Amino acid sequence: MADVLDTRDQLTAPAPAPEKPERRKHRFGRPVTWVTALVFGFFFVNLAGVIGVPLVDSFGTRWFTSWLPDGWTTKWYGSAWQEFSLGQVFWTTALVSVLVVAISVVVGVPAAYALARRDFPGKRLVLLLFLLPILVPPITYGIPLATVLYKFQLAGTLTGVVLANLVPSVPFVVLTMTPFIEQIDPRIEAAARMCGAGTSAVLLRILAPLLVPGILAASVLVLVRTVGMFELTFLTAGPDSQTLIVALYYAVFSAGIRTQQSIDAMAVMYTLSMLVLLVIALRFVNPTQLVTRVKEDTGSH
Repeated sequence: MADVLDTRDQLTAPAPAPEKPERRKHRFGRPVTWVTALVFGFFFVNLAGVIGVPLVDSFGTRWFTSWLPDGWTTKWYGSAWQEFSLGQVFWTTALVSVLVVAISVVVGVPAAYALARRDFPGKRLVLLLFLLPILVPPITYGIPLATVLYKFQLAGTLTGVVLANLVPSVPFVVLTMTPFIEQIDPRIEAAARMCGAGTSAVLLRILAPLLVPGILAASVLVLVRTVGMFELTFLTAGPDSQTLIVALYYAVFSAGIRTQQSIDAMAVMYTLSMLVLLVIALRFVNPTQLVTRVKEDTGSH
């Protein structure tokens, strides 16, 4: 009888839970993890070298065989400011950037509004034309553009540099502003028109306050692009219309003997200016927004 009861208890008892396979605790032992860590480490070491070597050299007196310079000084920054006329260069860079930003916003915002609100024949072709200066390397259309500007005697002047930089800057404004305009409910504009507001009143009093974040984002994006644009500015700039990046190029590769520490000091000033602009840009612009927009637009074709 006891054997029967034991058998019945074994049949009615719940089955033991299957044993779960043990998870690997040492994830850092995987080869993929080590390869990824080595790749990132190699990248950051090179980045630190590219930034750190000019930075250290710009403060050093002599630096030949030792790990660090023999002494430290800040005189190279003053020397670079005087030798390369950086006051004029910074003024030219700021003037070109402000003009390009202003004209790009004035032209790009209405164009973005038309693309966001209107359907017209050839709209996809117009959008494709706006995408081409962004998708195509600047040097491919920079040489023909510079040839045209030289033909009309605009190259080598401030006007020519501004016109050349407008070619990629206006599409940036259009592609940045179009999503902002599409997010605004068209019924707001319709209600304003029903109340008697004209087109100018709708644009200035209704849409403009709503588009301020988008305009700021587009402006900062164009500003960073213009300061860092080398190809178009190099092909169209003259002695009195060089931006900082072109002046840095001439300081490195033009004929003559120049102190390496002064050139490194100039490079550090350029890097710091770009770093400040990028930090400001990231506060207004989501880097994935423009990329996503470009992918959507190109995918629609």
